[in-house]
Amino acid sequence: MSKLLLPRDYYLSQDVCYIAKNLIGKKLETHIDGHLTSGIIVETEAYRGPDDKASHSFNHRRTPRNESMYLEGGHSYIYICYGLHYLFNIVTAPKEIAHAVLIRALEPIDGIEVMMKRRKFHSLNNKLTKGPGALSVALGINKSLNAKRVYEEDSSIRILYSDFLLNSDDIACSKRIGVESAAEAAEYPWRFFIKNSKYVSAHKKIDSSN
Repeated sequence: MSKLLLPRDYYLSQDVCYIAKNLIGKKLETHIDGHLTSGIIVETEAYRGPDDKASHSFNHRRTPRNESMYLEGGHSYIYICYGLHYLFNIVTAPKEIAHAVLIRALEPIDGIEVMMKRRKFHSLNNKLTKGPGALSVALGINKSLNAKRVYEEDSSIRILYSDFLLNSDDIACSKRIGVESAAEAAEYPWRFFIKNSKYVSAHKKIDSSN
């Protein structure tokens, strides 16, 4: 498995959908309390400020919760959903533009026993890292990892290239999940996932134009 980090410049593109799709097959890893845990990214969603009504940065909204979205691309943006789940996003684009990619699911690779312990699993199954809240628990992701640079060697949360074999036609797109109240933005096909992965969180209707 490759140990090459995605470079800082990778995240500065203003095409957040391109990055969301291109991150499929890359490797997310954490180094916490001496434990390495990782997985291959199999599902993402793009969020684009300020015109995307599903984005936390819609209409230039800026609060203590979403301040990390306004950092330069390559930083982590972690927030609590429904007061229960930490969700991990990667900020993209230059500083102040506030685009982000939500990582929705992983195929586990390293530290599976540690991930199972964190998830209180007694046997391995595909729910271990299936869904953004589940993968955060499995990888030990919480608010302490907010605003970290994912491209630095000594970072506790990083994104790397991988040797995962993937063709462009293996990736599908659909509407995003859980944004039904976002008017026309709820229809944007900005969710990307590996078609046949058992770790994908939900298999919504695929956009045939992809």
